[in-house]
Amino acid sequence: MTETSGGSPERTQFGESFTAHMVTSVWTAHEGWSPLRLGPHAALSLSPAAVGLHYGQAVFEGLKAHRGADGTVGVFRPEDHAARMADSARRLSMPPVPGDMFLRAVDLLVAADQDALPSDPGLSLYLRPLLFASEANLALRPAREYTFVLIAFVTGGFFADGPEPVPVWVSSRYTRATPGGTGGVKFAGNYAPTYLAQEEALRAGCRQVVWLDSQERRWVEELGGMNLFFVRGSGSGAHVVTPPLGGTLLPGVTRDSLLRLAARLGYEPREERIAVDQWRDECAAGTITETFASGTAAVVTPVGTVRYGEEEWKVGTGGAGPVTLALRDALIDAQTGGSRSPEGWVRTVAPRR
Repeated sequence: MTETSGGSPERTQFGESFTAHMVTSVWTAHEGWSPLRLGPHAALSLSPAAVGLHYGQAVFEGLKAHRGADGTVGVFRPEDHAARMADSARRLSMPPVPGDMFLRAVDLLVAADQDALPSDPGLSLYLRPLLFASEANLALRPAREYTFVLIAFVTGGFFADGPEPVPVWVSSRYTRATPGGTGGVKFAGNYAPTYLAQEEALRAGCRQVVWLDSQERRWVEELGGMNLFFVRGSGSGAHVVTPPLGGTLLPGVTRDSLLRLAARLGYEPREERIAVDQWRDECAAGTITETFASGTAAVVTPVGTVRYGEEEWKVGTGGAGPVTLALRDALIDAQTGGSRSPEGWVRTVAPRR
């Protein structure tokens, strides 16, 4: 980890070089939330008996701030991220961070660190809110003290010459989420169990893991930590399909944005289950012409080829298709407060420099 001492972080890999400040607050059962504190990005003092370390009571979010063409800095749909973090907290028996407090924390940090965000439209300020149980107590019960932290780093995510299609690997051995579990929230413990499958995907020459449902091991659910989309047809007859939310998929803010933008662009959005063998067969028949994944960090990532056991197939031409690119462009325009951005999606935080 690199902690920066000035306004501009070193250009390193995703999540390695942080801006100069952070925002913190502590909740206790007796006093509720303490006032938000903006201070230097620094190590936290934490007991080795902290509940979050032992029992995993921790949730987080990921959202981005962008600098618009007019120089202003805006955060993309922070209210929706605040609401999702509150849902995650309730699922883990944690006190939700109030929505207005979440937004004030975002305002404080982005205003303090706005100079770290260059004017390059391909860069953004990634914000990571974290809520974890910090009480020193090993009793098997919800903690009575929690710490809220907001940190940030500059990241890319847009490609100069368009997004690069990735090869993906379908996991038939491991599952990410089960009905009634925590797959629909951003629980910290959802992520480390996916590393083993990701390592297998890399050994197979693939970049990401496609997760199937845990009951039938048949229905396509997510790609890594991203939502999946399928494009059927082409031109004016194209429409966009994504698996429905059922408690095992994360309700992505980017997913919701793309569904709305697809409708605006005339690509009828549908929520529909797609089986892995159906995906293969429809790609072979030319019915599914494109597949892409979406998320805050990755924005829009096209899928080029799929490996499933001994099988391998190409999606469409194997490149980024026209619907994928059109939706990506519309999303970037929306995120940066462009002329096509739906009203209310961008919260302007820092004044124009």
